[in-house]
Amino acid sequence: MTTQQHVLACIDGSAVTESVCDYAAWYARRLNISIGLLHVSDVAASIRRDLSGAIGINSRQFLLDELSQLDEQRAKVVNSYSNALVQDAKSHIKNQFDDVDVYVYQRRGKLLPAIEHFKAHNRAIVMGRRGEDHKHSRINIGSQIETVARASNVPVLICSEKFKEPHSYMIAFDASKTAIKAITMLSESSLLKGMQGHIVMIGNDNESAKKSLANACTQMTSAGFLVETHHLQQLDAVNGLLAFQMEHAIDIIVVGAYGSSKLQHLFLGSTTTEIIASTLSPVILVR
Repeated sequence: MTTQQHVLACIDGSAVTESVCDYAAWYARRLNISIGLLHVSDVAASIRRDLSGAIGINSRQFLLDELSQLDEQRAKVVNSYSNALVQDAKSHIKNQFDDVDVYVYQRRGKLLPAIEHFKAHNRAIVMGRRGEDHKHSRINIGSQIETVARASNVPVLICSEKFKEPHSYMIAFDASKTAIKAITMLSESSLLKGMQGHIVMIGNDNESAKKSLANACTQMTSAGFLVETHHLQQLDAVNGLLAFQMEHAIDIIVVGAYGSSKLQHLFLGSTTTEIIASTLSPVILVR
């Protein structure tokens, strides 16, 4: 028995929902698989439990009854909103990409457990981040992005701006185990095949890193990809990578995601997070 794979598009009704749908459809079409549209409703818990022990049940039962009715009304509104959102998103995708199959999933609770529920089916995950007004704010990349990326064993595409079909890509390469693993994963996928690729390494001016860069290029070209390597000497990795992207009009950035631990991230920061927060281009995170 085979497991049907899909690109899981996580939508929430925000301004980036349309972008998430379009990039998920592009991703699914490139891999010839379906889309799973996921909306998760995180409904706040009822406050009835907090009041039931603080007020007289007999004298104020009507208050608990009213709270119960409010809970029911709130649940109905959330369900109606979720239904409308996923149906609108599905219609949008079918209008733009009518050859892509779309399946709708609605769940209650938190996003990460909902994503992990479909773990056996997920080939990739697409999520949105905040738009141009927040592009320089690290805390506004979306609170769920790092949590999902660290837990995921499939690529996570982060987008914010209106869809633009990618024709070129840049792989941020630092010769780490995470970066080498990303090269292997990309070389085994058809997602970027046929597009102009660039493997870019900043600093790491030692023979071992240079050899890893050359090996990465050989691995990609042997798999049929058109790639060039670039070894830049800028001191700051993020600024160097983004400057290269702007200079070469790169459409999509691929980053080995969160190679350090969360504890290291707290003290040292994260190149991954900085890149997501500093560009409006789509970013593919690979662990």
